Amino acid sequence: MYKKVILSFCVFFSIVVNSQSLKLEEIMKGNSFIGEQPENERWSVDGQKVYFDWNPNNDLASSTYYWKKGMTKPELVSPIEAAFSKLDFKKTSNPDLFYYIDKGRLFSYFPKNNLSKKLFQQSNPISNLQIGFDAGVIYFRQNDNLFQFNTNEGSIIQLTNFKKGKSDEVAKEKESFLKTQQQELFQFVRDQEALKKWNLAKEKITKSDFPKSYFYGKDNLSNLKVDPKGKYITFRLTEDFERKSEKMERFITADGYNKIEDTKPKVSITNLIPTKFGIYSVAKDSVSFVNFSTLSHIQDVPKYLELYEKSKIAEKKDKLIVVQEPVYNENGTYAVSEIRSQDNKDRWIVTLNLENGTFQEIEYQHDEAWIGGPGIPSSSFGRGTLGFLSDNETVYFQSEATGYSHLYTYNLKSKKKTQLTRGEWEVRDVNLAKDKKSFYLTTNTTHAGNRNFYKLNLSTLILEPLLIKDGAHEVSLSPDESNLLVRYSYKNQPWELYIGDNKNNPNLNQITFSTTESFKSYKWREPEVISFTGQDGTKVNARLYKPESSNSNKAAILFVHGAGYLQNAHNYWSSYHREYMFHNLLVDLGYTVLDIDYRGSDGYGRNFRTGIYRFMGGKDLTDQIDGKNYLIQNHGIDTSRVGIYGGSYGGFITLMGMLTTPKEFASGAALRSVTDWAHYNHGYTGNILNFPETDPDAYKKSSPIYFADNLQGNLLMLHGMVDDNVEYKDIVRMSQRFIELGKKNWSLSAYPVEAHGFKETYSWVDEYSRILDLFNSTLLKK
Repeated sequence: MYKKVILSFCVFFSIVVNSQSLKLEEIMKGNSFIGEQPENERWSVDGQKVYFDWNPNNDLASSTYYWKKGMTKPELVSPIEAAFSKLDFKKTSNPDLFYYIDKGRLFSYFPKNNLSKKLFQQSNPISNLQIGFDAGVIYFRQNDNLFQFNTNEGSIIQLTNFKKGKSDEVAKEKESFLKTQQQELFQFVRDQEALKKWNLAKEKITKSDFPKSYFYGKDNLSNLKVDPKGKYITFRLTEDFERKSEKMERFITADGYNKIEDTKPKVSITNLIPTKFGIYSVAKDSVSFVNFSTLSHIQDVPKYLELYEKSKIAEKKDKLIVVQEPVYNENGTYAVSEIRSQDNKDRWIVTLNLENGTFQEIEYQHDEAWIGGPGIPSSSFGRGTLGFLSDNETVYFQSEATGYSHLYTYNLKSKKKTQLTRGEWEVRDVNLAKDKKSFYLTTNTTHAGNRNFYKLNLSTLILEPLLIKDGAHEVSLSPDESNLLVRYSYKNQPWELYIGDNKNNPNLNQITFSTTESFKSYKWREPEVISFTGQDGTKVNARLYKPESSNSNKAAILFVHGAGYLQNAHNYWSSYHREYMFHNLLVDLGYTVLDIDYRGSDGYGRNFRTGIYRFMGGKDLTDQIDGKNYLIQNHGIDTSRVGIYGGSYGGFITLMGMLTTPKEFASGAALRSVTDWAHYNHGYTGNILNFPETDPDAYKKSSPIYFADNLQGNLLMLHGMVDDNVEYKDIVRMSQRFIELGKKNWSLSAYPVEAHGFKETYSWVDEYSRILDLFNSTLLKK
């Protein structure tokens, strides 16, 4: 039935498209049609130039451009200058001296005369450059060890002697009858033994000051960091274990032979890895490990386990944790570390006493769902906002304690905790000013869909607005903080670069003009950001694209963005730019389009973020249904003529909508969809659904494959065959379920050369022409 309907609408589709100024063949080119926008913007070390990656001529790839005061337009830089502009320059106490590593070699740099000097080069490259407290002292990593380079003296000293594997010391010979007999019978043997003991005793007296070997077995060594005075070096040992990874096959290859690649391990409690936090004392030439068993709540059992039989709850024991490398104050008198439980429900901030290997807890955060939010990464191996103020005794960090991510300080002497920002909005980004007495903050204070820029003076705690008009401001401060480099966009205006003074509402000078004439020839809509009330009373935001009433066909399409934790109902240019243009095309055809920031989306605080805990396809799906009802009640949409589509998480929600609420949507297009969460990756899935071994109910009610028998509407599935994120296997398993169940009103389109994010224009065109055919053939009146 479905295939016949598609054929009957082919003529209609071609006539309609030919009458529009938008064509799939053009808009699916993406940035080639729109114009490549500038990105990776940065200041030169001396603040005289700004660099950015750009492609105004639609070349095969972006190149590096620069702009400085007095120029009428940006200019292309040489490949050498482009590479130089991307280096990580380390500041020193001397404002005219920087250090950097380039291709494993160490350089000094003097910006006043633009002079670089090579200081160190060996066949073994160096990395992890750190600046010491004493002038001229720097540290770097080579292989698995840290070195101190005193540039004043020209001396290089190896501080650690870490080695993978077992000790290379010769094992002591076992006592035996023959050995004892030889010593009893022969003076020569006794003399040799005495000489050996005498030499060993002498070696101990004249002991070398080279660090002795420390063998760490099969573990993996990481996070080497030295304190500013060079007295202690901290590191992490992670237990090595064999992970079984998913396999992916490539069919279209240059040599004609299929290739098999590993992709990722699946979510499992077996992926929780024991780690240890070690301290190496340079003076003592010794290694010790910190025991964190006295952390508060370290043996707490997650509440979800209470839903299962008591026999399934393991006896209480310390949670597996990950300790981040310390953050030091300027002279190294304080060391502060963030600790995360590997089930990601707990976060601690502690001070470390590196001399005696102890700690003191200063902050504890817990979330029965999972720790996350702006400034607080959702990965247990990630580190959030953490640093010291100018007094060298006050640390700052972010917390969702109020339900929104805000900025806090804690004074290590007075033990006083202070909340610096507050309100039903989020601190999105934190930058400490040069004087360390104020912050520059990116927030969504004025609207959840904006990115505003403020200065927060710590003496007054008053937010001084700098850039607050609707849209998004991504701001880079010049080295002297006198100027702002702003990457700005609005709903229908792609990203461009601007320069302005560091003051309230500065006059911004636009320095890039990226959009093509083809893009500018169409009047792109400014989708209205509306809100409706979800069935549990929660306010839900959405982008609304609506046609003129005279052109409305009374049909609607819901777009479901991907990633889950992502925002798309905002006031700036969407990362879903092809979909944005496709929605304009749909509105030209008379459709109403609603793009919902459903539960689990970014930008709305903790409760919204964790609204999908233990049930993906729950509130995030009812938000779609409530959005549909909003359109029916307010925009005259026919309840029987609503479709749904989306990719990745959006594809998953499309499947859940079509299979768990089969009467709600006439048709759906599911792109690169997760069909069974037990087959997805560990970090993302383990946060939301816990683990299949410990919370199987959460996985069963959240996975579309269990509801395949409910399919009623018309379903189109589309998937790249070399998707190493959501494997093609996902959709193959779902297809087999439909076949075994005798379902007919579904189809699958496979893309042999495409991964999770499509690259080729012809694939985009094929994919979205099929989606448009689906909706034209199932939602429009016959």
